[in-house]
Amino acid sequence: MFTDTHAHIYSEEFIEDLNQMIERAHAEGITNIYMPNIDSTSIERMLTISNDHASCHAMIGLHPCYVKENYKTELKIMEQNLDAHSFCAVGEIGIDLYWDTTFVEEQKKAFGYQIAMSLEAGLPIVIHSRDSLDLTIQAVKDMQNGKLSGIFHCFNGTSEQAQKIIDLGFYLGIGGVITYKNAGVDKIVADLPLSSMVLETDAPYLTPVPHRGKRNECAYIKIIAQKLAEIKMCPIEEIASATTFNAKNIFGSHQI
Repeated sequence: MFTDTHAHIYSEEFIEDLNQMIERAHAEGITNIYMPNIDSTSIERMLTISNDHASCHAMIGLHPCYVKENYKTELKIMEQNLDAHSFCAVGEIGIDLYWDTTFVEEQKKAFGYQIAMSLEAGLPIVIHSRDSLDLTIQAVKDMQNGKLSGIFHCFNGTSEQAQKIIDLGFYLGIGGVITYKNAGVDKIVADLPLSSMVLETDAPYLTPVPHRGKRNECAYIKIIAQKLAEIKMCPIEEIASATTFNAKNIFGSHQI
């Protein structure tokens, strides 16, 4: 069994063949799919998918790239939904310094606010940290009271950064980038413990080789797992078992 801990399957790229895509994932042994939210516009479709498919689980959160002038209004919508529905995590939250730094201070405030939301709700967090890994690690460290847990999505940092994340009690999200020849993630992951990793696709983005350049989908978790098995020199069954066990530790009862 495999778990995809991060997939935006509510996005428009899957409107025409969502059910078939989920069926293909199930056929490859992916039993659970976790959906990170983006902003207020993605909540309704995400919840519909979660209600229609027992294997698909919804998160609630404001993605840092969608933190704009109205971020306080957006955060209130996130809070209202958190009170009204059952979610498996608060995410995708964090800081992004790659695309646009116009609202970086607002991103920092929104991140801290949503960490506090997760602590109050007793939920894990799923962190977006593109070009901001040190900042997000420090933010988590500042608010870690022993009850904060979750995933650093799409990990592509150094061994030192990985150890800081592990020391905070968090997991590393390993996705399609591990298959990219010049990314370097494969070399870092080689020395990291399986006990601190989970698998993710980030579908429809970050498609693994040999499908790079095409739409990503949840079934490709098996490709990522196979690559990780080659790097760790172990059977793919060991990768499946370890990473699914870790996902269950994070998401608890939100697992079938």
